[in-house]
Amino acid sequence: MLRVFDWLTNLFPLWALLGGTLALFRPHWFTWFSGNFIVWGLAVIMLGMGITLSVDDFKRVLKMPKAIAAGFLAQYAIMPFLGWAIANALPLDKHMAVGLILVACCPGGTASNVVTFLARADVPLSVLMTMCTTFAAVVMTPLLTKWLAGAIVPVDAMGLFLSTVQVVLLPLVLGLALHHYVPRFVTKVLPVAPLVSVVFITLIVASVIGQNAQPIRESGGLLLLAVLLLHAGGFGLGYLFAKLLGYDRIVCRTISIEVGMQNSGLGVVLAKKHFAGTLAPVPCAVSSVFHSVIGSLLAAWWRRKESANQSSK
Repeated sequence: MLRVFDWLTNLFPLWALLGGTLALFRPHWFTWFSGNFIVWGLAVIMLGMGITLSVDDFKRVLKMPKAIAAGFLAQYAIMPFLGWAIANALPLDKHMAVGLILVACCPGGTASNVVTFLARADVPLSVLMTMCTTFAAVVMTPLLTKWLAGAIVPVDAMGLFLSTVQVVLLPLVLGLALHHYVPRFVTKVLPVAPLVSVVFITLIVASVIGQNAQPIRESGGLLLLAVLLLHAGGFGLGYLFAKLLGYDRIVCRTISIEVGMQNSGLGVVLAKKHFAGTLAPVPCAVSSVFHSVIGSLLAAWWRRKESANQSSK
């Protein structure tokens, strides 16, 4: 059964792509998952990440600070400014531009850990970088969004901060507490937690796409180009950044994946709450599909290269 759960979890890009595509043509299949369902769905995803963490994880951060700091810097330097540059270069609807910047300012997504595993890169490093950027998102995401998107539309940085605390920090802390105080319960639910996260991410993405199916179809080419450039640039520049710092190919791949894959679910929740009634959530939802597909294709390529290298030895 555990192998089935793992297999279904590893097919996350397929579920995201399938859900997003179906939502464009059968919106009512997914639009029921809206409002508080989306907020609670993200909270469950963050809780699922929290129960995997322990105090030992924080201790490990202190043992490999340079690699984690490199990933952290790349995450909050490359993606936000890349999102800002693309939003200003393309003639996007102003709220779509804000949504693109918002998702670019979000932390690394938990799906990056799965893709890192598939790419045969450094999974513990990926988990630690996701953990650090996620905790920092409470401050970094509101500040960067206010700074980079504030010239396009008014941005309530304090409101974004409070929302991020509610849907990110509290579930993470609760998950960490459960890990330590009810370990038997955590041991039982841990095998299925990643799959539950995949289900909720897919529902969140499909719901937002379904609610905005017509605008997406109308502005499809431009929107898809913007999101493609954001994530392709994130993967490429993340790898180049790590390479320039002198890291080996495994660490370079890990940082590339961590930078290229965003917590799009967080972007959706923040956009729906603080830019309600606009198209701001749409780039965040489309982002989840794109970074999952690009990340999975890269993972398959890198995995094949590793197999070829091992065969030649």
